[in-house]
Amino acid sequence: MIRQPEMPREASAIAAPAVDLSFPRRWRAEILAARPAILPARHFVYPAQAEEAERGALEVMVVPQPDRNPARPFLATCALGFRDPAAPTGIWSTPEPETICALSGGYAYLIDTAEPQRFTMLGLRPVLEIRALPQQSLLLFAGHRSIVAWGSQGLAWESEKLSDEGLTLGHIENGILHGTGWEMMGDRETAFLLDLGTGARLQGG
Repeated sequence: MIRQPEMPREASAIAAPAVDLSFPRRWRAEILAARPAILPARHFVYPAQAEEAERGALEVMVVPQPDRNPARPFLATCALGFRDPAAPTGIWSTPEPETICALSGGYAYLIDTAEPQRFTMLGLRPVLEIRALPQQSLLLFAGHRSIVAWGSQGLAWESEKLSDEGLTLGHIENGILHGTGWEMMGDRETAFLLDLGTGARLQGG
């Protein structure tokens, strides 16, 4: 059973699915309103050990390398994280052309469409914001306290703790991310600067 941190599973409604295809990709995908009555020959559940994965899961029909004949589509069932509109749901292309990112209520799954049994489930839970940065070849995932970056070779870096509760991602200048986090001791928002190349926090922020 996956342990649920911090956010209530049954709070209000799930966020409307988003689709962001900022990076080149070698797959085609469609978010389904419901699981098909007849399952395709290839069906993968993420994570495999999830209990009641079908309850509120994100169902995505994926066609890897759609220019090839015959195509070998598969259904990806991605277990729901949180029933909260603050936790995003949808699909994103990534700096890896064969990898699709699926978010299901703030749970992030990076799936190799060429070998769908290979996937990474981010330990950052819930993901509250995701930002595609094609110029830096990074896909950023922001949680309550830290940021994770996915690059062209997979997981690129994870930042240190940047906030006690809640992050705001600001503008990018010269490869530096400007943002703010909440400091519990001072009960105030504090600025931070993050090197997008390494994920290191810089002085002055």
